[in-house]
Amino acid sequence: MIDRRTLLTRSAALAALGLSQPLIARTSTTARAPAAGGPYDLIIVGAGTAGLPAAIFASRRGARVLLLDAAPVIGGTLHLSTGQMSAGGTRLQKSLGIVDSADAHFDDVMRISQGSANPEIVRLAVDQAAPTVDWLMDCGFRPMPGHPVMGLGHEFYSERRYYWGENGGRSILEVLTRELEAERASGRIDLVLDSPVTALLRSDAGAIEGVRATQAGSERVYRGRQVLLASGGYASNPAFWEELDGYRQHANAAYPFSRGDGLRLARSVGGYLRGRSMYLTSFGAILADESSPAALYAGFETWPDRRAPWEIYVNVRGERFVREDEPSVHQRELALLPQPEQRFWIVFDEHMLATAPPGVKNWSREDIREALATQNVFYTAPTLAALAQRAGIDAQGLEYTVRRYNEAVASGRDPWGREHLPAPIGQAPYHAIRMQGFAITSNVGIAVDARLRVIDVRGNPVPGLYAAGEALGHSQTSGKAYVGGMSVTPALSLGRLLGQTLPLDAEARA
Repeated sequence: MIDRRTLLTRSAALAALGLSQPLIARTSTTARAPAAGGPYDLIIVGAGTAGLPAAIFASRRGARVLLLDAAPVIGGTLHLSTGQMSAGGTRLQKSLGIVDSADAHFDDVMRISQGSANPEIVRLAVDQAAPTVDWLMDCGFRPMPGHPVMGLGHEFYSERRYYWGENGGRSILEVLTRELEAERASGRIDLVLDSPVTALLRSDAGAIEGVRATQAGSERVYRGRQVLLASGGYASNPAFWEELDGYRQHANAAYPFSRGDGLRLARSVGGYLRGRSMYLTSFGAILADESSPAALYAGFETWPDRRAPWEIYVNVRGERFVREDEPSVHQRELALLPQPEQRFWIVFDEHMLATAPPGVKNWSREDIREALATQNVFYTAPTLAALAQRAGIDAQGLEYTVRRYNEAVASGRDPWGREHLPAPIGQAPYHAIRMQGFAITSNVGIAVDARLRVIDVRGNPVPGLYAAGEALGHSQTSGKAYVGGMSVTPALSLGRLLGQTLPLDAEARA
Protein backbone atom coordinates (compact mmCIF):
# COMPACT_ATOMS: atom_id res chain seq x y z
CA MET A 1 0.00 0.00 0.00
CA ILE A 2 1.23 3.51 -0.83
CA ASP A 3 1.10 5.41 2.43
CA ARG A 4 2.84 8.06 4.48
CA ARG A 5 5.51 5.58 5.63
CA THR A 6 6.47 4.99 1.99
CA LEU A 7 6.65 8.74 1.45
CA LEU A 8 9.00 9.14 4.43
CA THR A 9 11.24 6.30 3.25
CA ARG A 10 11.61 7.66 -0.28
CA SER A 11 12.19 11.18 1.02
CA ALA A 12 15.02 9.97 3.24
CA ALA A 13 16.64 8.08 0.35
CA LEU A 14 16.54 11.13 -1.92
CA ALA A 15 17.91 13.32 0.85
CA ALA A 16 20.86 10.96 1.31
CA LEU A 17 21.76 11.54 -2.35
CA GLY A 18 21.36 15.30 -2.06
CA LEU A 19 18.30 15.20 -4.36
CA SER A 20 15.77 16.43 -1.81
CA GLN A 21 15.13 17.40 1.76
CA PRO A 22 13.74 14.73 4.10
CA LEU A 23 10.06 15.01 4.90
CA ILE A 24 9.74 15.95 8.57
CA ALA A 25 6.16 16.68 9.49
CA ARG A 26 2.69 16.14 8.15
CA THR A 27 1.26 19.19 6.41
CA SER A 28 -0.84 20.99 8.99
CA THR A 29 -3.68 21.70 6.58
CA THR A 30 -6.77 19.66 7.43
CA ALA A 31 -9.64 18.91 5.10
CA ARG A 32 -13.32 19.43 5.80
CA ALA A 33 -16.33 17.94 4.05
CA PRO A 34 -17.50 19.93 1.03
CA ALA A 35 -20.42 22.24 1.63
CA ALA A 36 -23.74 21.42 0.04
CA GLY A 37 -25.03 23.49 -2.83
CA GLY A 38 -24.57 24.14 -6.51
CA PRO A 39 -21.64 23.20 -8.76
CA TYR A 40 -18.10 24.43 -8.22
CA ASP A 41 -16.58 27.00 -10.52
CA LEU A 42 -13.38 24.97 -10.58
CA ILE A 43 -12.52 21.42 -9.54
CA ILE A 44 -8.77 20.82 -9.22
CA VAL A 45 -7.46 17.26 -9.27
CA GLY A 46 -4.19 17.42 -7.36
CA ALA A 47 -3.20 19.65 -4.42
CA GLY A 48 0.44 20.03 -5.40
CA THR A 49 2.80 22.40 -7.18
CA ALA A 50 0.31 23.46 -9.86
CA GLY A 51 -2.99 22.80 -8.10
CA LEU A 52 -2.30 24.90 -5.00
CA PRO A 53 -1.57 28.23 -6.77
CA ALA A 54 -4.49 27.58 -9.13
CA ALA A 55 -6.83 27.20 -6.15
CA ILE A 56 -5.41 30.24 -4.35
CA PHE A 57 -5.74 32.62 -7.28
CA ALA A 58 -9.13 31.34 -8.43
CA SER A 59 -10.43 31.84 -4.90
CA ARG A 60 -9.07 35.38 -4.86
CA ARG A 61 -11.29 36.08 -7.84
CA GLY A 62 -14.33 34.84 -5.95
CA ALA A 63 -14.49 31.34 -7.43
CA ARG A 64 -15.87 28.42 -5.51
CA VAL A 65 -13.11 25.80 -5.70
CA LEU A 66 -12.91 22.10 -4.87
CA LEU A 67 -9.37 20.79 -4.33
CA LEU A 68 -9.04 17.00 -4.41
CA ASP A 69 -5.97 14.85 -3.79
CA ALA A 70 -5.37 11.11 -3.52
CA ALA A 71 -2.70 11.66 -0.84
CA PRO A 72 -3.31 12.27 2.87
CA VAL A 73 -1.38 15.57 2.67
CA ILE A 74 -1.21 18.52 0.32
CA GLY A 75 2.00 19.42 -1.48
CA GLY A 76 2.64 16.57 -3.90
CA THR A 77 6.23 16.32 -5.09
CA LEU A 78 7.20 19.45 -3.14
CA HIS A 79 7.70 17.07 -0.22
CA LEU A 80 10.58 15.39 -2.07
CA SER A 81 11.74 18.00 -4.57
CA THR A 82 14.77 20.24 -4.24
CA GLY A 83 12.35 23.03 -5.20
CA GLN A 84 14.69 24.52 -7.79
CA MET A 85 13.16 27.43 -9.69
CA SER A 86 14.35 29.59 -12.55
CA ALA A 87 13.01 32.96 -13.64
CA GLY A 88 14.40 35.84 -15.68
CA GLY A 89 13.61 39.46 -14.79
CA THR A 90 12.72 39.10 -11.12
CA ARG A 91 12.87 41.94 -8.63
CA LEU A 92 15.62 40.08 -6.77
CA GLN A 93 17.76 40.01 -9.89
CA LYS A 94 17.19 43.71 -10.48
CA SER A 95 18.16 44.51 -6.88
CA LEU A 96 21.45 42.69 -7.47
CA GLY A 97 22.15 44.46 -10.76
CA ILE A 98 21.47 41.32 -12.84
CA VAL A 99 20.08 42.23 -16.24
CA ASP A 100 17.79 39.40 -17.34
CA SER A 101 14.49 38.82 -19.07
CA ALA A 102 11.92 36.20 -20.02
CA ASP A 103 13.27 36.39 -23.58
CA ALA A 104 16.78 35.47 -22.44
CA HIS A 105 15.33 32.69 -20.28
CA PHE A 106 13.42 31.33 -23.28
CA ASP A 107 16.56 31.39 -25.45
CA ASP A 108 18.53 29.48 -22.82
CA VAL A 109 15.85 26.80 -22.42
CA MET A 110 15.77 26.23 -26.15
CA ARG A 111 19.59 26.22 -26.33
CA ILE A 112 20.05 23.73 -23.48
CA SER A 113 17.26 21.49 -24.78
CA GLN A 114 18.75 21.77 -28.29
CA GLY A 115 15.39 22.94 -29.57
CA SER A 116 13.52 19.88 -28.31
CA ALA A 117 11.33 21.62 -25.71
CA ASN A 118 7.85 22.76 -26.73
CA PRO A 119 8.34 26.47 -27.61
CA GLU A 120 4.68 27.32 -27.07
CA ILE A 121 4.59 25.93 -23.52
CA VAL A 122 8.10 27.21 -22.70
CA ARG A 123 7.13 30.71 -23.82
CA LEU A 124 4.03 30.65 -21.64
CA ALA A 125 6.00 29.35 -18.65
CA VAL A 126 8.95 31.75 -18.78
CA ASP A 127 6.68 34.77 -19.30
CA GLN A 128 4.94 33.90 -16.02
CA ALA A 129 8.05 32.80 -14.10
CA ALA A 130 9.30 36.15 -12.78
CA PRO A 131 5.87 37.34 -11.54
CA THR A 132 5.46 33.97 -9.80
CA VAL A 133 8.83 34.14 -8.02
CA ASP A 134 8.14 37.77 -7.08
CA TRP A 135 4.79 36.72 -5.60
CA LEU A 136 6.37 33.88 -3.61
CA MET A 137 8.96 36.28 -2.19
CA ASP A 138 6.25 38.80 -1.32
CA CYS A 139 4.59 35.97 0.62
CA GLY A 140 7.73 35.08 2.56
CA PHE A 141 9.78 32.77 0.37
CA ARG A 142 13.51 33.30 0.88
CA PRO A 143 16.12 31.92 -1.55
CA MET A 144 19.37 30.50 -0.27
CA PRO A 145 22.16 33.01 0.44
CA GLY A 146 24.02 33.95 -2.72
CA HIS A 147 21.12 33.08 -4.99
CA PRO A 148 20.32 33.28 -7.83
CA VAL A 149 23.09 31.15 -9.34
CA MET A 150 23.98 30.05 -12.87
CA GLY A 151 23.23 26.36 -12.30
CA LEU A 152 23.85 23.21 -10.31
CA GLY A 153 23.80 19.60 -11.46
CA HIS A 154 22.75 20.41 -15.04
CA GLU A 155 23.87 22.63 -17.91
CA PHE A 156 24.40 26.21 -16.81
CA TYR A 157 22.27 29.18 -17.77
CA SER A 158 23.85 32.25 -19.36
CA GLU A 159 22.74 34.37 -16.42
CA ARG A 160 22.08 33.98 -12.69
CA ARG A 161 18.39 33.05 -12.56
CA TYR A 162 18.37 29.80 -10.58
CA TYR A 163 16.81 29.80 -7.06
CA TRP A 164 15.79 27.47 -4.25
CA GLY A 165 15.11 27.70 -0.54
CA GLU A 166 16.85 26.25 2.48
CA ASN A 167 14.27 23.48 2.89
CA GLY A 168 14.00 22.57 -0.79
CA GLY A 169 10.47 22.11 -2.05
CA ARG A 170 9.08 22.53 1.44
CA SER A 171 10.24 26.15 1.43
CA ILE A 172 7.74 26.68 -1.38
CA LEU A 173 5.09 24.50 0.25
CA GLU A 174 5.22 26.52 3.46
CA VAL A 175 4.30 29.64 1.50
CA LEU A 176 1.57 27.92 -0.49
CA THR A 177 0.08 26.39 2.66
CA ARG A 178 -0.24 29.80 4.35
CA GLU A 179 -1.83 31.33 1.28
CA LEU A 180 -4.20 28.40 0.86
CA GLU A 181 -5.32 28.60 4.48
CA ALA A 182 -6.08 32.29 4.08
CA GLU A 183 -8.35 31.51 1.12
CA ARG A 184 -9.96 28.53 2.81
CA ALA A 185 -10.90 30.80 5.70
CA SER A 186 -13.12 32.67 3.25
CA GLY A 187 -15.13 29.48 2.69
CA ARG A 188 -14.47 29.47 -1.05
CA ILE A 189 -12.12 26.45 -1.13
CA ASP A 190 -13.13 22.95 -0.11
CA LEU A 191 -10.23 20.54 0.39
CA VAL A 192 -10.76 16.77 0.22
CA LEU A 193 -7.74 14.50 0.82
CA ASP A 194 -7.37 10.70 0.58
CA SER A 195 -9.77 10.94 -2.34
CA PRO A 196 -8.52 9.67 -5.73
CA VAL A 197 -10.52 10.83 -8.74
CA THR A 198 -11.67 7.84 -10.77
CA ALA A 199 -13.62 9.41 -13.64
CA LEU A 200 -14.51 12.64 -15.41
CA LEU A 201 -18.17 13.41 -15.98
CA ARG A 202 -19.35 14.71 -19.36
CA SER A 203 -22.54 16.39 -20.44
CA ASP A 204 -24.54 15.21 -23.45
CA ALA A 205 -22.79 17.95 -25.42
CA GLY A 206 -19.36 16.55 -24.49
CA ALA A 207 -18.31 19.22 -21.98
CA ILE A 208 -16.67 18.21 -18.71
CA GLU A 209 -19.08 18.86 -15.86
CA GLY A 210 -17.53 17.19 -12.83
CA VAL A 211 -15.63 14.24 -11.39
CA ARG A 212 -16.22 10.99 -9.59
CA ALA A 213 -13.96 10.25 -6.62
CA THR A 214 -13.66 7.70 -3.85
CA GLN A 215 -13.04 8.31 -0.17
CA ALA A 216 -12.99 5.71 2.60
CA GLY A 217 -14.58 3.18 0.28
CA SER A 218 -17.44 5.44 -0.72
CA GLU A 219 -17.98 7.02 -4.12
CA ARG A 220 -18.77 10.72 -4.40
CA VAL A 221 -19.78 12.83 -7.39
CA TYR A 222 -18.76 16.48 -7.56
CA ARG A 223 -20.15 18.85 -10.17
CA GLY A 224 -18.07 21.65 -11.58
CA ARG A 225 -18.02 24.08 -14.48
CA GLN A 226 -14.33 23.40 -15.17
CA VAL A 227 -11.79 20.77 -14.18
CA LEU A 228 -8.03 21.20 -13.91
CA LEU A 229 -5.85 18.08 -14.03
CA ALA A 230 -2.87 18.87 -11.80
CA SER A 231 -2.27 15.43 -10.30
CA GLY A 232 1.37 15.10 -11.35
CA GLY A 233 3.10 12.39 -13.34
CA TYR A 234 3.41 8.59 -13.27
CA ALA A 235 6.89 7.97 -11.87
CA SER A 236 5.60 5.68 -9.12
CA ASN A 237 3.82 3.41 -11.59
CA PRO A 238 6.51 1.18 -13.18
CA ALA A 239 4.10 -0.55 -15.57
CA PHE A 240 2.68 2.74 -16.84
CA TRP A 241 6.22 4.15 -17.06
CA GLU A 242 7.35 1.32 -19.32
CA GLU A 243 4.20 1.62 -21.43
CA LEU A 244 4.61 5.36 -21.99
CA ASP A 245 8.38 5.75 -22.17
CA GLY A 246 9.49 2.38 -23.48
CA TYR A 247 12.10 2.01 -20.73
CA ARG A 248 12.00 0.26 -17.38
CA GLN A 249 11.61 2.33 -14.24
CA HIS A 250 14.77 1.37 -12.39
CA ALA A 251 14.65 3.57 -9.28
CA ASN A 252 11.91 3.49 -6.68
CA ALA A 253 12.31 7.10 -5.55
CA ALA A 254 9.39 9.19 -6.80
CA TYR A 255 6.45 10.68 -4.93
CA PRO A 256 4.32 7.62 -4.13
CA PHE A 257 1.07 9.19 -5.39
CA SER A 258 2.51 9.92 -8.84
CA ARG A 259 0.50 7.14 -10.45
CA GLY A 260 -0.52 8.73 -13.73
CA ASP A 261 -4.17 9.28 -12.74
CA GLY A 262 -4.47 12.60 -14.55
CA LEU A 263 -3.08 11.16 -17.79
CA ARG A 264 -5.57 8.31 -17.72
CA LEU A 265 -8.43 10.71 -17.02
CA ALA A 266 -7.45 12.90 -19.98
CA ARG A 267 -7.27 9.92 -22.33
CA SER A 268 -10.66 8.68 -21.13
CA VAL A 269 -12.37 11.76 -22.61
CA GLY A 270 -10.44 11.99 -25.86
CA GLY A 271 -7.25 13.73 -24.82
CA TYR A 272 -3.91 12.38 -26.03
CA LEU A 273 -0.40 12.12 -24.64
CA ARG A 274 2.88 13.38 -26.09
CA GLY A 275 6.59 13.32 -25.25
CA ARG A 276 7.51 9.62 -25.55
CA SER A 277 10.52 10.31 -27.79
CA MET A 278 11.97 12.76 -25.25
CA TYR A 279 12.96 10.25 -22.59
CA LEU A 280 16.35 10.95 -20.98
CA THR A 281 18.03 9.19 -18.09
CA SER A 282 20.11 10.85 -15.42
CA PHE A 283 23.74 9.76 -15.26
CA GLY A 284 22.87 7.39 -12.49
CA ALA A 285 23.17 6.44 -8.86
CA ILE A 286 23.95 3.39 -6.77
CA LEU A 287 20.79 1.42 -6.02
CA ALA A 288 20.17 -0.68 -2.94
CA ASP A 289 20.17 -3.98 -4.83
CA GLU A 290 19.93 -5.54 -8.30
CA SER A 291 16.12 -5.53 -8.47
CA SER A 292 14.15 -3.10 -10.60
CA PRO A 293 12.81 -0.78 -9.43
CA ALA A 294 15.06 -0.54 -6.38
CA ALA A 295 15.57 2.07 -3.71
CA LEU A 296 18.31 4.65 -4.04
CA TYR A 297 21.32 3.79 -1.90
CA ALA A 298 24.17 6.22 -2.60
CA GLY A 299 25.60 8.54 -5.23
CA PHE A 300 28.96 8.60 -6.99
CA GLU A 301 30.61 11.92 -7.81
CA THR A 302 30.78 11.91 -11.60
CA TRP A 303 31.15 15.68 -12.05
CA PRO A 304 34.80 16.10 -13.13
CA ASP A 305 35.01 19.68 -11.84
CA ARG A 306 34.18 18.43 -8.34
CA ARG A 307 36.27 15.26 -8.42
CA ALA A 308 38.49 14.33 -11.36
CA PRO A 309 37.85 10.67 -12.28
CA TRP A 310 40.46 8.02 -11.57
CA GLU A 311 38.21 5.13 -12.58
CA ILE A 312 36.81 4.04 -15.95
CA TYR A 313 33.12 3.60 -16.83
CA VAL A 314 32.12 0.49 -18.77
CA ASN A 315 28.86 -1.01 -20.04
CA VAL A 316 27.77 -4.65 -19.78
CA ARG A 317 30.04 -5.51 -22.73
CA GLY A 318 33.01 -4.19 -20.79
CA GLU A 319 33.35 -1.23 -23.17
CA ARG A 320 33.89 2.40 -22.32
CA PHE A 321 31.08 4.50 -23.77
CA VAL A 322 31.92 8.07 -22.74
CA ARG A 323 34.90 10.19 -21.82
CA GLU A 324 34.91 9.95 -18.01
CA ASP A 325 35.92 13.59 -17.58
CA GLU A 326 33.40 14.89 -20.14
CA PRO A 327 32.43 18.27 -18.66
CA SER A 328 28.89 18.27 -20.04
CA VAL A 329 26.46 16.24 -17.94
CA HIS A 330 24.02 16.42 -20.84
CA GLN A 331 26.48 14.65 -23.13
CA ARG A 332 27.15 12.01 -20.50
CA GLU A 333 23.41 11.41 -20.09
CA LEU A 334 22.95 11.11 -23.85
CA ALA A 335 25.84 8.62 -23.98
CA LEU A 336 24.28 6.49 -21.24
CA LEU A 337 20.79 6.39 -22.77
CA PRO A 338 21.54 3.75 -25.49
CA GLN A 339 23.53 1.49 -23.14
CA PRO A 340 21.73 -1.74 -22.18
CA GLU A 341 19.31 -0.96 -19.32
CA GLN A 342 21.01 2.46 -18.94
CA ARG A 343 23.50 0.73 -16.66
CA PHE A 344 27.26 0.99 -16.25
CA TRP A 345 30.01 -0.08 -13.89
CA ILE A 346 32.72 2.08 -12.34
CA VAL A 347 35.91 0.00 -12.44
CA PHE A 348 39.05 0.67 -10.41
CA ASP A 349 41.88 -1.13 -8.68
CA GLU A 350 43.35 -1.29 -5.18
CA HIS A 351 45.82 1.51 -5.87
CA MET A 352 42.98 3.84 -6.81
CA LEU A 353 40.92 2.85 -3.78
CA ALA A 354 43.87 3.57 -1.50
CA THR A 355 45.00 6.78 -3.24
CA ALA A 356 42.16 8.60 -4.98
CA PRO A 357 39.67 10.83 -3.17
CA PRO A 358 36.66 8.63 -2.26
CA GLY A 359 34.17 8.73 -5.11
CA VAL A 360 31.00 7.73 -3.26
CA LYS A 361 29.39 10.92 -2.02
CA ASN A 362 29.78 11.54 1.71
CA TRP A 363 31.55 8.19 2.20
CA SER A 364 35.01 7.50 3.58
CA ARG A 365 37.44 5.05 2.03
CA GLU A 366 36.57 2.67 4.87
CA ASP A 367 32.87 2.94 4.03
CA ILE A 368 33.63 1.89 0.46
CA ARG A 369 35.71 -1.07 1.63
CA GLU A 370 32.87 -2.22 3.87
CA ALA A 371 30.39 -1.98 1.00
CA LEU A 372 32.72 -3.96 -1.27
CA ALA A 373 32.63 -6.72 1.33
CA THR A 374 28.91 -6.64 2.08
CA GLN A 375 26.74 -4.93 -0.59
CA ASN A 376 25.54 -6.75 -3.69
CA VAL A 377 26.10 -3.91 -6.19
CA PHE A 378 29.72 -3.50 -5.03
CA TYR A 379 32.15 -6.10 -6.38
CA THR A 380 35.75 -7.10 -5.66
CA ALA A 381 37.89 -9.91 -7.09
CA PRO A 382 41.55 -10.94 -7.45
CA THR A 383 41.48 -10.71 -11.27
CA LEU A 384 39.65 -8.68 -13.88
CA ALA A 385 38.06 -11.85 -15.28
CA ALA A 386 36.72 -12.82 -11.87
CA LEU A 387 35.49 -9.26 -11.29
CA ALA A 388 33.64 -9.32 -14.60
CA GLN A 389 31.99 -12.63 -13.74
CA ARG A 390 30.80 -11.36 -10.35
CA ALA A 391 29.53 -8.05 -11.72
CA GLY A 392 27.85 -9.50 -14.81
CA ILE A 393 30.19 -7.83 -17.32
CA ASP A 394 31.74 -9.47 -20.39
CA ALA A 395 35.17 -10.61 -19.22
CA GLN A 396 37.01 -10.40 -22.55
CA GLY A 397 35.58 -6.97 -23.19
CA LEU A 398 36.65 -5.69 -19.78
CA GLU A 399 40.17 -7.10 -20.05
CA TYR A 400 40.61 -5.58 -23.52
CA THR A 401 39.25 -2.20 -22.36
CA VAL A 402 41.53 -2.06 -19.33
CA ARG A 403 44.54 -2.97 -21.48
CA ARG A 404 43.75 -0.21 -23.96
CA TYR A 405 43.13 2.27 -21.14
CA ASN A 406 46.47 1.46 -19.54
CA GLU A 407 48.16 2.06 -22.90
CA ALA A 408 46.45 5.47 -23.03
CA VAL A 409 47.73 6.29 -19.56
CA ALA A 410 51.26 5.32 -20.59
CA SER A 411 51.15 7.40 -23.77
CA GLY A 412 49.14 10.29 -22.35
CA ARG A 413 46.72 10.08 -25.31
CA ASP A 414 43.27 8.64 -24.72
CA PRO A 415 41.13 7.67 -27.74
CA TRP A 416 38.06 9.10 -25.99
CA GLY A 417 39.84 12.41 -25.37
CA ARG A 418 40.05 11.97 -21.63
CA GLU A 419 42.52 14.43 -20.11
CA HIS A 420 42.79 13.20 -16.51
CA LEU A 421 44.87 10.00 -16.67
CA PRO A 422 46.36 9.64 -13.18
CA ALA A 423 47.17 5.92 -13.04
CA PRO A 424 46.73 2.60 -14.84
CA ILE A 425 44.39 -0.10 -13.57
CA GLY A 426 46.73 -2.92 -12.60
CA GLN A 427 46.93 -3.54 -8.86
CA ALA A 428 44.80 -6.38 -7.47
CA PRO A 429 42.29 -6.74 -6.04
CA TYR A 430 40.04 -5.13 -8.63
CA HIS A 431 36.78 -3.40 -7.79
CA ALA A 432 33.55 -2.30 -9.47
CA ILE A 433 30.41 -0.43 -8.47
CA ARG A 434 27.22 -0.87 -10.48
CA MET A 435 25.62 2.43 -11.47
CA GLN A 436 22.06 2.74 -12.70
CA GLY A 437 20.69 5.53 -14.84
CA PHE A 438 17.17 6.51 -13.87
CA ALA A 439 14.60 9.29 -14.04
CA ILE A 440 11.96 10.37 -11.55
CA THR A 441 10.23 13.00 -13.65
CA SER A 442 7.56 11.94 -16.11
CA ASN A 443 8.44 12.82 -19.71
CA VAL A 444 5.13 11.96 -21.31
CA GLY A 445 2.17 14.21 -20.57
CA ILE A 446 -1.23 15.49 -21.54
CA ALA A 447 -1.36 17.50 -24.78
CA VAL A 448 -2.71 21.01 -24.30
CA ASP A 449 -3.00 24.16 -26.40
CA ALA A 450 -1.62 27.63 -25.65
CA ARG A 451 -4.50 28.19 -23.19
CA LEU A 452 -3.65 24.93 -21.39
CA ARG A 453 -6.88 23.33 -22.57
CA VAL A 454 -6.67 19.57 -23.00
CA ILE A 455 -6.85 18.77 -26.72
CA ASP A 456 -7.58 15.73 -28.83
CA VAL A 457 -5.40 14.45 -31.68
CA ARG A 458 -7.02 16.93 -34.10
CA GLY A 459 -6.15 19.86 -31.83
CA ASN A 460 -9.72 20.42 -30.65
CA PRO A 461 -10.09 21.31 -26.96
CA VAL A 462 -12.10 19.12 -24.63
CA PRO A 463 -14.60 21.70 -23.29
CA GLY A 464 -14.04 22.56 -19.65
CA LEU A 465 -10.85 20.51 -19.16
CA TYR A 466 -7.38 21.96 -18.46
CA ALA A 467 -4.02 20.55 -17.37
CA ALA A 468 -0.88 21.93 -15.73
CA GLY A 469 2.19 20.78 -13.83
CA GLU A 470 3.98 17.48 -14.35
CA ALA A 471 0.78 16.13 -15.91
CA LEU A 472 1.91 18.02 -19.05
CA GLY A 473 5.13 16.01 -19.14
CA HIS A 474 8.59 17.23 -18.17
CA SER A 475 9.62 17.05 -21.83
CA GLN A 476 7.35 19.97 -22.75
CA THR A 477 9.35 22.48 -20.71
CA SER A 478 12.80 20.81 -20.82
CA GLY A 479 12.76 18.74 -23.99
CA LYS A 480 15.25 15.89 -24.11
CA ALA A 481 17.38 17.50 -21.43
CA TYR A 482 17.31 18.56 -17.79
CA VAL A 483 16.92 22.34 -17.76
CA GLY A 484 17.36 23.86 -14.31
CA GLY A 485 14.15 24.98 -12.63
CA MET A 486 11.97 24.10 -15.61
CA SER A 487 9.87 21.57 -13.74
CA VAL A 488 8.85 23.30 -10.50
CA THR A 489 8.60 26.84 -11.89
CA PRO A 490 6.34 26.04 -14.86
CA ALA A 491 4.04 24.07 -12.57
CA LEU A 492 3.76 26.99 -10.15
CA SER A 493 3.52 29.60 -12.88
CA LEU A 494 0.98 27.86 -15.09
CA GLY A 495 -1.15 26.86 -12.13
CA ARG A 496 -1.12 30.47 -10.96
CA LEU A 497 -1.93 31.68 -14.49
CA LEU A 498 -4.97 29.40 -14.74
CA GLY A 499 -6.20 30.57 -11.36
CA GLN A 500 -5.94 34.15 -12.59
CA THR A 501 -7.48 33.68 -16.03
CA LEU A 502 -9.85 30.71 -16.20
CA PRO A 503 -13.36 31.90 -17.02
CA LEU A 504 -15.56 31.62 -13.96
CA ASP A 505 -18.78 31.69 -15.94
CA ALA A 506 -20.07 28.53 -17.62
CA GLU A 507 -21.06 30.37 -20.79
CA ALA A 508 -17.60 31.96 -21.14
CA ARG A 509 -15.51 28.81 -21.06
CA ALA A 510 -15.76 27.91 -24.74
